[in-house]
Amino acid sequence: MRSEKPLMSAGCRVSPGAEFTIPNTRSLGDNSAGRAAGEASPATPRLSTPMTPTRDAIVDLVPVRTVPIYRPLRWLALGWRDFTHAPAPSALHGLIVAAGGIVILFVTLRHWYLLPGAFSGFVLIGPILATGLYELSRRLAAGVELPTVTDVVRAWARATRPLVWLGLLLALAATAWVLVSAVLIALFVKAPITGLEDFLRHVVLSRSSNLFYVWTALGGIGAALVFAATVVSAPFLLDRDVDFTVALMTSIRAVGANPAAMGVWATIIMVATALSMATLMIGFVIVIPVIGHATWHAYRDVVDADALPPRQ
Repeated sequence: MRSEKPLMSAGCRVSPGAEFTIPNTRSLGDNSAGRAAGEASPATPRLSTPMTPTRDAIVDLVPVRTVPIYRPLRWLALGWRDFTHAPAPSALHGLIVAAGGIVILFVTLRHWYLLPGAFSGFVLIGPILATGLYELSRRLAAGVELPTVTDVVRAWARATRPLVWLGLLLALAATAWVLVSAVLIALFVKAPITGLEDFLRHVVLSRSSNLFYVWTALGGIGAALVFAATVVSAPFLLDRDVDFTVALMTSIRAVGANPAAMGVWATIIMVATALSMATLMIGFVIVIPVIGHATWHAYRDVVDADALPPRQ
């Protein structure tokens, strides 16, 4: 008479995530007589290969916090604090963005129809331009008293691949918007535009068409989509070892969980950007560092990423 085999031998281990297949109940009942006679049941447990969590599962596992509507004011205060603690590398980011804005301004002096699209696109790629500021805030939070530009360079080297993908997405969105703006003006404006006065008369203040309203509405929709996808994805990619899609989806979830607070934050960014442009881009020297540092604190406030592995 055969002895019944044990369910698991002493040396057998089930790896985390292994699947146990339970024998069919009817089958067990049918073989009850055989077991009474000392025979082993033919049904044995089966172990499957451990399953790797899907991307959707990872996205759902990243906790997103809900914050009050006034929390963006705290983000601004923390952004200013980080700016004052690392003024030189922070101001360098602002100077680079201001210089880029001035270059765009001079380029569009001869091509006014490109002006709205060019500046809108310039604003769209802001999150990727502030990557170094996120790293400065991260280092300050870790206790580094005086982070430097070297830390910024190392951050770019550490997170190059996902940040490049994000940068390509933003550059594509910016380019598409410039093209859309140019096509709209070419289709709806018949008069030649040779300067700022013509642009204001035939595009902004025109009563014969609704071009300006259509352009504003399309721009608002596009900006809202880009904002939702990138408001915390860039600092998330820099901080944790997640892929591009997980970061984008988590950013969208964060906006969905905090529509009021994120609406206030978007308004603050738009007002600060408009004021900086009104000062012929000089305001960006201060605005970009403060907003960049504040964005890091927004990410840390609404996304609980501590359980995820840090990016090395």
